[in-house]
Amino acid sequence: MNGKVAKEDLDSRIFDTLNIILLVICTVIIVVPLWNVIISSFSSGKALAEGGFIFWSPEFSLENYRAVFNDSSIWQAFFISVSKTTIGVVTHVFFCAMVGYGLSKKYIRGRKLYVAMGVITMFFSGGMIPTYLLIKSLGLLNSFWVYIIPALFSFYDVVILMNFFRNVPDSLEESAKIDGAGDWHIFLKIFIPLSMPAMATIALFNGVGQWNDFMTTKLYITDQSLYPLQMMLYEIIVQSQTQSMQNIGGSAVIETTTKGVQLATIVITTLPIVLIYPVLQRYFISGMMLGAVKE
Repeated sequence: MNGKVAKEDLDSRIFDTLNIILLVICTVIIVVPLWNVIISSFSSGKALAEGGFIFWSPEFSLENYRAVFNDSSIWQAFFISVSKTTIGVVTHVFFCAMVGYGLSKKYIRGRKLYVAMGVITMFFSGGMIPTYLLIKSLGLLNSFWVYIIPALFSFYDVVILMNFFRNVPDSLEESAKIDGAGDWHIFLKIFIPLSMPAMATIALFNGVGQWNDFMTTKLYITDQSLYPLQMMLYEIIVQSQTQSMQNIGGSAVIETTTKGVQLATIVITTLPIVLIYPVLQRYFISGMMLGAVKE
């Protein structure tokens, strides 16, 4: 008996040791490139041109960030990015929650038909040209609402919320109705607070997508006052490439390089998501477990 327990302890220790080694290797593989990007973004053009460093730059400089922020329109783009991400996430989560709440009720007429129609749209879409024509006919070209309205609905997110709402006991809703609560009151005061882990998970996924969205601007926006941060940073990179080409063969001192500006833009665009993620992490872990336990 003691020999069996000792063997199990030995196997457990070997398993834990291998897990720790594997996690350390994965952490190093992830952290070292991220650290190198951050350090490189604070390096001078000369240090970047010479290269040869990984963990610490031989010559620090803020010129890469000055090159990015010297463009006054970058603040307008930042405002557009924050606005479309905030409004987009709030409206998307609320709209999907309303649809999910309705479809979670078995007494809704045609519920199976609605669900089947939604599932079909998860696998098939109209394509780029029909979508462009629809956006044009709706008058959303060169409009801020092109970032919000087409992104209101995602049936994938509706399915997640619908499955979560089904787990809420029917007796809770019946008790609320006996006390005189209506559907809106039950939805806003009972189901929304209880579904915060699922909604936070969907908000995080949608927020990352909204923040990094690049194609919507490329396809539907030509007015530069509506450019989000991603598009403006793309313009800055293109301009820095042009200036770099003009400096080739000249005697002028290059304080920034194309690579330096690109690394600075990566840090700027990634930083907001990195700051938000720890706030939503506890909800995110709970939300990812949805549907994993069957009773």
